[in-house]
Order: sequence, then structure tokens, then C-alpha cells
Amino acid sequence: MDNDVAVLGAGIVGVSTALHLQAKGRSVVLVDRRGPGEETSYGNAGLIERASVVPYAFPRNALTVLRFALNQSADVRYHWRHLPRIAPWLFQYWRHSSPGRLAEATRDMLPLIELCVSEHMRMLQDADATHLARQNGWLEICRTPKDLGYSIKTAESLLKYGLSYDVLETQQLLELEPSVNASTFGAIHWRDPVTVSSPGAVTKAYAELFLRRGGKFVHADARGLKQADGHWCLPSVAGNIRVKEVVVALGAWSTDVIEPLGYRIPLAVKRGYHMHFSPADGVSLRRPILSEYGGFVLSPMLDGVRLTTGIELAPRDSAPTPIQLDMAETVARRLFPLGKRVEQEAWMGVRPCLPDMKPVIGHAGRHPGLWFNFGHAHHGFTLGPVSGRLLAEQMTGEKPIANPSPYRADRF
Repeated sequence: MDNDVAVLGAGIVGVSTALHLQAKGRSVVLVDRRGPGEETSYGNAGLIERASVVPYAFPRNALTVLRFALNQSADVRYHWRHLPRIAPWLFQYWRHSSPGRLAEATRDMLPLIELCVSEHMRMLQDADATHLARQNGWLEICRTPKDLGYSIKTAESLLKYGLSYDVLETQQLLELEPSVNASTFGAIHWRDPVTVSSPGAVTKAYAELFLRRGGKFVHADARGLKQADGHWCLPSVAGNIRVKEVVVALGAWSTDVIEPLGYRIPLAVKRGYHMHFSPADGVSLRRPILSEYGGFVLSPMLDGVRLTTGIELAPRDSAPTPIQLDMAETVARRLFPLGKRVEQEAWMGVRPCLPDMKPVIGHAGRHPGLWFNFGHAHHGFTLGPVSGRLLAEQMTGEKPIANPSPYRADRF
């Protein structure tokens, strides 16, 4: 099976990369062990997050660090036995979260964040999937006057990035979301982000567009990738794949492929969980709501109301420990009238994270024809289409949509 490019990974990043390369005339085969959008791209909160211009940094406040260290928080938990292994990575994450370095990461990520909605909307239209999108933003819920005051200050500091938001008092909040608990003090309504009713369905719709345009999808284990005679080869159920160029877009599994090739990129994972609930009788949720104090997002989805948790620091492949989900559910039920759980078991996903809060998008460095597109942390779904475009432009020698140097693979 001869093609120009093999894209390894059929999540939102890989599918978007394949579509952009295909649009530029490349013959592309998309490769994954599972179907498109069935791993991390399936389970997120469904936000195309134009408002998150500042990356998620390691907390610098001592009280916050202490709260997380006690391991009793719903938004961040960790496995004790995992700490020695991840401690060096956490130290690097802490260093890159200093005010100066965080400002640098914000500047570097801004060109991609600014284009995330427009790139997604173009793909949604091409894939006939705009019915899955909502353009009514999301709500940051505040339970006390102090919480609201802090959120207002944060929002005001982001005005220079051209973001649109409204400050809502309780009655205004209830006009937008009548089913939210009336004891909530207020909210920030972020209007720029677009949200979707099924991120997995969006990813599958993009993959179907890729197939309709002549692309190929095959099941294979990317760990079988080899280089021989100036080509990249990979055995698959459909025969041996042989290409001149290969893109590693495997998210948290990217290290399984690149480390045997000699690349040591400090990729860690932040695990997360979700569960769908049926809404209680007579209530509805119109847009996602974020509760920072509860460490969760509630999102209206095709499968019900999705409760998505914060961060769990644990080995990528260890057994699920959805303690956070139970803790978040207790708080969420006070905020919104959830019904019964839809699934028997919680879904678990793994966010691929780099300590400087920027993905790797570009040439691998030492191997001709090897390209990387992974490490998008909390913003994989948000940045899939725009990072796919940026990589495709680099691979085809076009002027890139953004300066690619902050995302180069050799920066570590």
C-alpha cells in the first residue's frame, strides 16, 4: 500500500492533519488501532476554547499547592506511587509556570488559540456537521461574591486578547440557565467559544469527510513503524504500508513510537474521567458550565449531561480510579438537578502534556520524513484543526499560518 503520507493516530489532531494534507494534494493513509475519535478525542467537555488564552499552569500560590498536596481535592488528585516517577516532570512544569515563562507560553500559543474557532467551523461546514455545534459560549459559575470578584478581575485582564464576556448576577444567570441552583451567586458568560454536543461525533464526521475525499483508513499498531530504503513501513491488516513521510499524532501514546527511534520528549499524562447523566424531569442544560471549586464541567451532550473531571496524575495505563468523579458528582448535584447515571462505568481518558504547556508541531529533527503533532494537553480538541493546518503547511513548504518555532521538537 503506497501513499505519500501516513498519519498515525485518528484522534482530532491526526484526522485534522490528514484532511489538511489531503487538501494540499497529498495521498494520505490514516492509521489507528481503533476507530476515529474513540480515545481522548471522544471524552472531553466539547469546548472549542477560544477564551483559554492563558495555558493551564502549575499553581504558584502556596495555599493552592498545599490543598493539592493533601490529595483531597476533586480538581487534582494523584497516585502516591506515581509521584517519584513524575516529580522531575512536575518540577519542570513548575519552572515553566513562572510569571515570565507563562507569559511567553501565552504569546506562543495565542496565534493558534485565535484561529481555533474559525478552523473548526470551516471543517464542520465541509463535513456537514454544523448541527453538532452551539455558538452560545459557556458559563464559569461563581458561588460567592469573592469568587465572582476574582473571576471579574481575571476576565478584565484578558480583554487585551479581544475576548467577549458578560458578568451575570444570579437572576441574569437563571435567565440563561433556569435549572441551575438559585443559590449560585453569579457567573462569567464567555461568549467567544463554540461548544459541541459530541466531540467524538465531530471527529468521526471529519474522518468521514477525509474518506469521502479519497483518503484511506486502516487499523494497525503504530509501534511497528520501521524505516527502510528511504521509506517508512508499517504492517497493517490491509497489507504493508509504505510511505515517504509519516506523522506521529498519537497523543499520549506518541512516546511508544518515538522513543525507540531515539527521541526523548518529556511527555506526561493528566488523566480525566467522565460520566453521562440523564437530566432530572423537566430540566435542561443549554451550554456547558464550569465549576472551578468543584473541579468539573457539566456539558449537554447527545448522550446526556456529561460530567467531566479535572486532573489525575497516575500512570497512563494503570487501572481507573474515578474517585474524582464521585466527589465532583456530589457537588454537581447541588448545582444542577442531575438524574441517574447513564453508564455503569466511568470513561477515562489521558491528556498528553508537555512541561512548557506547548505542543510539538513540526519536523522530528533527525529522521527525514518524520513529523510530530502531539502534546496539546487540555486543548487537543480545541487545537486539532489549526495545528493540523500548521503542520501541513510546514510539510508542503507553504507559508505557515503561525510561526512554528515555539513548537519545534528539539526545544527540549
